[in-house]
Amino acid sequence: WGSPCGSSTDGVCPRGAPRRQHIAAGARRAWSPGRGVSCTRMAWRMRHEQSVRGSWAHLAISVAVAVPTARAIYLPGFSPMEYQEGETVDLKVNKLTSVKTQLPYPYYSLPYCKPEKVQDSVENLGETLTGDLIENSPYQIKMLVNETCKELCKVKLDETMKDKFRSMIEDEYLVNWMVDNLPAATRYRSPSGEITYMDGFVVGMIQSGHVYVQNHVTLHIQYHQNPEKYEGYRIVGFEVEPRTTSGTDAEANCAVDSAPFDLDAFSEIVYTYNVKWTESPVRWASRWDAYLKMTGGEIHWFAILNSLLILLFLSGMVAMILLRTLHRDITQYNEVATEEEAREETGWKLVHGDVFRRPHHSTLLAVSVGSGMQVVGMAVVTLLFAVIGLLSPAHRGSLLQSMMLLFTLMGVLAGYTSSRFVKVFDGDEARWKCTTLVTAFLYPGLFFSIFFVLNLMIWGAKSSGSVPFTTMFAVLVLWFGVSVPLVFFGAYAGFRKSSIELPVKVAKVPRAIPEAPWYSKPLTTSLIGGMLPFGAVFTELFFIMSSLWLHQFYYLFGFLALVLVILAVTCAEISIALTYFQLTSEDYRWWWRSFLSSGTSALYVFLYAVLYFNSRLNIEKTVSIILYFGYMGMLTLVFFLLTGSVGTIASFLFVKTIYGSIKID
Repeated sequence: WGSPCGSSTDGVCPRGAPRRQHIAAGARRAWSPGRGVSCTRMAWRMRHEQSVRGSWAHLAISVAVAVPTARAIYLPGFSPMEYQEGETVDLKVNKLTSVKTQLPYPYYSLPYCKPEKVQDSVENLGETLTGDLIENSPYQIKMLVNETCKELCKVKLDETMKDKFRSMIEDEYLVNWMVDNLPAATRYRSPSGEITYMDGFVVGMIQSGHVYVQNHVTLHIQYHQNPEKYEGYRIVGFEVEPRTTSGTDAEANCAVDSAPFDLDAFSEIVYTYNVKWTESPVRWASRWDAYLKMTGGEIHWFAILNSLLILLFLSGMVAMILLRTLHRDITQYNEVATEEEAREETGWKLVHGDVFRRPHHSTLLAVSVGSGMQVVGMAVVTLLFAVIGLLSPAHRGSLLQSMMLLFTLMGVLAGYTSSRFVKVFDGDEARWKCTTLVTAFLYPGLFFSIFFVLNLMIWGAKSSGSVPFTTMFAVLVLWFGVSVPLVFFGAYAGFRKSSIELPVKVAKVPRAIPEAPWYSKPLTTSLIGGMLPFGAVFTELFFIMSSLWLHQFYYLFGFLALVLVILAVTCAEISIALTYFQLTSEDYRWWWRSFLSSGTSALYVFLYAVLYFNSRLNIEKTVSIILYFGYMGMLTLVFFLLTGSVGTIASFLFVKTIYGSIKID
C-alpha cells in the first residue's frame, strides 16, 4: 500500500496503485485487487500526457523553426526565493479537482486537518475565474529539516464526513498542494526506467467494494544551492508519495505492515507525514521542466507538417488563380472588344456594377468582422507575450487574465473595423452609431450571458469554481468602463477617416443572378470551405482540449503561434478562391459567403468537441455536461468570429484589387 509506483523499479505497481488514463481517454480509474498491476500501460499514458506539457526548448524550436535539439532559457517572470536553514517553508493547499465532474471544491470541504485560521492567498482575476482557491495548511516544514512520522491531527468521522469522502473518491478527485509555488507531483517509474509525473494525488481508492483514504504522505522536496551566486537554498522540486494506513497513532500509522484505512471500519482518522530534503543539480530556472516535459513532440511536428501541406495545396490553388486565370482574364477584359464580343462577354467583369453592393444584414456583418478582429488582436498579442516567456506557469491565472484584459483593450480595433465597413456600405452617421452600439454589446453581451448562467449552475452545485459576484461586477466594470468607451473611440476614429475608395461604382439596378448548380450553393461551398481551416488545426486542438478538460499544463505556445499563422493564411486563401469561383459564375453576393467559407470551420470544431466528449471524457453529471458544452459553444463562437473575419477582409482586398486592374466603360 505504498505510493503509486513511486518506488517501483521493476515496472510493476504496488498493490492498489492507480492505472490512470489521464490524457488518452480520461475514463474511470481501475484498481486491481490482490495482485500487482503492470505499469507499462500506465507509463505509456503518462508519456502521452506529457505531450500536452511543452518544454521551453520546443517553444524556441517552434518560434525559430530550428532543429529539434535547440534549447531555450525558461523565463519565469519573477525572482526566486532563497530560504535559510531552519526557515519555515509554507505548504499551501488548492482546490480538489476531478476530470469526471469538472467541478472543483475547496480543500477543506473534506475533513482534513485545518490550521487555527484559514487564510486565502492573494488571487488575480484569472485565478478567480478558473476557481483556484489557495489556502494555508497546518503542515510544519522547515528548510533542510527532515521529519519522520509526524502527526498532523486526528479527526473524528461521522456519517456525513464519510459520505463526503466516499463521494469524492468515487468521482476520482485529486488533492493539489503547493510549495514555493510548485504544484505537488506524484512520480511514476516505467519499466524502461523513465520517470513521469502526475499532478496532485488521489483522495483515495475503491477496491473490492471497500473505500480507502490516503492519510499518510511523504513530502520529497528538492533544493539547489550555489554559494558563489546567492546565499541560502532554492526549492526546485516537490513530490508527494501518498499512502493509506490505519494506525491509531503516528508510530503505528507509519509502520510498513499497517493495514489500509477502510473508511467503513473506522470512526477516527490519523493524518501523518514525513519530510525528506534532497539536494538537486536542477537550477531554479529549470525547475518547471519536470511538469512541462514533452516526450511526444513528434506529434506536434506531424500536426505542423499536416497544416503546412494543406497550406501548400491552397497556396498553389490561389497562385494558379492569380498568375494564370486571373491574369488572362484581366488581359482579355482590357483589350478593345468588338460589339459582338462585348455582347458575348461573360465572367466576373460583368458584375462590376454589383460587386460592392450592400449585402443583406450589413450591420451584422460589420459587427461580426469587427468583433472577429478584436479576437484576432487578442490572440496575436497573447501568443506574443507567451512565446517570449512572460506568461509563465508559475503565474497561475496569468494567461486567462491577460486574455481578458487584451480582449477589453482590443475593443478599439473592433470599433474601428466595424465603422470602416459601415462606410464601405454607404452608412450614414445614424447607422455608424447603431453599428457601434451593437459592436460594443452584441457578442460581449452574449459571452457574458452564457458565462453568468453557467456560473449560476456551478454555484448551485456548491463548487468553488463559481465566480464570486464581486468578480462578476469587476468584469462588468471592465466591459462598460473600458471596453465600451474604447469601441466608441475606435469607431469614431474609423468614421472620421475618408471612405475606402472603391474601384467601381455600384449600379442603381441590381443585376439578375443566373441559377447556380447544387455544388455552387452557399451551404455546399461553406461546408467544403470550412474543412480546410479545421484540418489545419485539429491535431493541435486535441492538445488544447486535453489541457482544458483534463487539467494539464499547456505551454506549447510556439507551436500554437505557428498554427495560428497557418490558420489565418488558410482562411484567407480558401475565402479568396471560393469568392473568385463565385464571381466567375456572375453571382455578386460574396460578402456573407466569404465570411462563412472560412467561418464554418467552427462547426467542425464543435462537432469535434462532441466527439471528444463521447470518446475521451467520462462526465455523467448534468451540470458538468452543460458546463462542458456551454464553454465549448463559447469557444466555437470565438473561432467562428476569428476565421470568418480573416476570410472576409482577405476577400475584400482581393475583390478590390482585381476590379481595380481592369478598365470599366
